Amino acid sequence: MTLVSLAQATYVLAAVLFVLSLAGLSKQQTAARGNVLGMVGMGLALAATIALALRDSQRPELVTALLIALVLAVGVVVGTWQARRVEMTQMPELIAMLHSFVGLAAVLVGFNSYLTEPPHGIHLVEVFLGVLIGAITFTGSIVAFLKLSARIKSAPLTLPGRNLLNLAALVVSAGLLAWFVAAPSLWPLVLMTAVALALGWHLVAAIGGGDMPVVVSMLNSYSGWAAAAAGFMLSNDLLIVTGALVGASGAILSYIMCRAMNRSFVSVILGGFGAAEGAAAPTGGPVGEHREASADDVAAMLGDARSVVITPGYGMAVAKAQYPVAELVATLRGRGIDVRFGVHPVAGRLPGHMNVLLAEAKVPYDIVLEMDEINDDLAQTDVVLVIGANDTVNPAALDDPSSPIAGMPVLEVWKAKQVIVFKRSMATGYAGVQNPLFFRDNTAMLFGDAKEQTDRIVAALHSA
Repeated sequence: MTLVSLAQATYVLAAVLFVLSLAGLSKQQTAARGNVLGMVGMGLALAATIALALRDSQRPELVTALLIALVLAVGVVVGTWQARRVEMTQMPELIAMLHSFVGLAAVLVGFNSYLTEPPHGIHLVEVFLGVLIGAITFTGSIVAFLKLSARIKSAPLTLPGRNLLNLAALVVSAGLLAWFVAAPSLWPLVLMTAVALALGWHLVAAIGGGDMPVVVSMLNSYSGWAAAAAGFMLSNDLLIVTGALVGASGAILSYIMCRAMNRSFVSVILGGFGAAEGAAAPTGGPVGEHREASADDVAAMLGDARSVVITPGYGMAVAKAQYPVAELVATLRGRGIDVRFGVHPVAGRLPGHMNVLLAEAKVPYDIVLEMDEINDDLAQTDVVLVIGANDTVNPAALDDPSSPIAGMPVLEVWKAKQVIVFKRSMATGYAGVQNPLFFRDNTAMLFGDAKEQTDRIVAALHSA
């Protein structure tokens, strides 16, 4: 078997492992195995690619090997450093930044492909589309990173006629494509890159903070298509397959999340296209008087309860409260109290954010339920603990047609007998919308750090 045949066979095996990896990641119980399969597939793909690069290199083999080793060393050092340094709460912005690298790589591959081996025929279209998708992904991901890390405001940028601006950018890009194919030169490629960079920036800037979880999965899809485009430019079948898998899975996830938020999929991926230009702005003013509770009060409520539901949110991740929450769950279940979790599809700022945190704290998978599975049971629940969640439990989504989150399906926690909201203050959530839940008669606010307050509740339960 020749080296090329062996490499192609390895690519096929790696592609199969990537498919199995995605299948594994679809369930909590098999997610760890899915990650391992993905890593093995990537290791095989790297080995085959390095072998082909050494064979085809125009440089001395030793020089090529050293350059490859240098690049791999940089990647290993930076990746290890980031993996150890980045907190779980920072994962959304880290992923957004990683997506920007994929987009930038597609742009660089496109320009390199044109400059080193001037393309012709259909390859011209491949180069043009690869750079276009890559440039949109690059700047769009950077804006997502800046919003998620609070370096810029999360409110949507609503320029006058923003939908027409996006349409104009696409029309101009189509015209530049015709120029590039009819008379290949660097100018249309450079001009299109500038337009695509601006378009990517505007598409994500026009999306509000409440929709950022969808944006992350959407950019994941974009980065996949950018990788697939790079695969066409490099004639690399594995990169095409891998990019298509990532692109398709990201698009499917974005669609599922849009349904969970009652958002138009087309509207979100096109930067708010079709959204009302004069939509109500987020408001944060108080809408009543709230009632406060202490950790001892909450412990007494839980001790008398027969059923408890916990709805986690981004605040739990910030406070790193998943471990004491897991201890609280074990304590309550040890007393024969039925305890379950209700997780909204967009809880946190990343798809599956809360599920990962709870799995990290060894919370049993079978008591972690999705919104659709738990909502009907909330009316028969004695106590609901809302730990760091806000927008995902906001009744204004159902009661106030003028609310920026109107129509978004939420966890209907207010139907329970008692609701305890863990918060640091009365500040609004990420979407900037005030929550009437805080002022309901059956709601009590437990202010302070969620981790510390949960520890106090557990201690009070043990002492009782």
